[in-house]
Amino acid sequence: MSETHLHLEEHMKSTDLLSDIVIGMSDGLTVPFALAAGLSGAVGDHVSLIWIAGIAEIAAGSIAMGLGGYLAGKTEQDHYKSELKREYWELEHKREVEVQEVRDVFLGWGLTPSTAEEATQEIIKDDKRWVDFMMKFELGLEEPDPKRAHRSAFNIGLSYIVGGLIPLTPYFFVSNSLDGLKLSAIITLVCLYAFGFFKSKMTGINPWWGGVKVMFIGAIAAATAFTIAKLIQA
Repeated sequence: MSETHLHLEEHMKSTDLLSDIVIGMSDGLTVPFALAAGLSGAVGDHVSLIWIAGIAEIAAGSIAMGLGGYLAGKTEQDHYKSELKREYWELEHKREVEVQEVRDVFLGWGLTPSTAEEATQEIIKDDKRWVDFMMKFELGLEEPDPKRAHRSAFNIGLSYIVGGLIPLTPYFFVSNSLDGLKLSAIITLVCLYAFGFFKSKMTGINPWWGGVKVMFIGAIAAATAFTIAKLIQA
């Protein structure tokens, strides 16, 4: 039992980590890339403006994304606590209704009425076990990791920084913004494709097509920003 629980817990943590990385990296690669492309169409040889603005955006974006992850984690915890409190209240004030809900769960699993009744009577002997059962099998809620919010904020923020530095790095080594854009586009589009490929592979989607879609979205965002900057400049 303990090994099964440990395996499930580790699996959930791994899934959470991958989810955070996907959220942070996808925006980290796309937004600074589009920003740098837009500025490349407007600043000419003033490359320093691009990486200064890019660093500022990465800093602000990582904080905003990290805060979003933190608030999402806190909301999940608050929702769970609210439902847990409500279940205990219902046990006290609507006990027979709750007993019947336990029976309905077991009957829904295909147990015979006599077996369902026996299982129900066993479950309701302990209020905590009863509430835990209802939270999981009636409401479909798992108790969230109390450290999830802070961990998510860190993972998403760090992933955003790593992703954002990829399209920005070429501008540190060139003197012309268009040269930087060419290098940035090649490196970033390859990374976007690889990112989309592995993300799609993990989620069971065709990885080749998944990579193309992610790369295409990034390319469209950058091309749009560059075009708008050129039109405004003109």
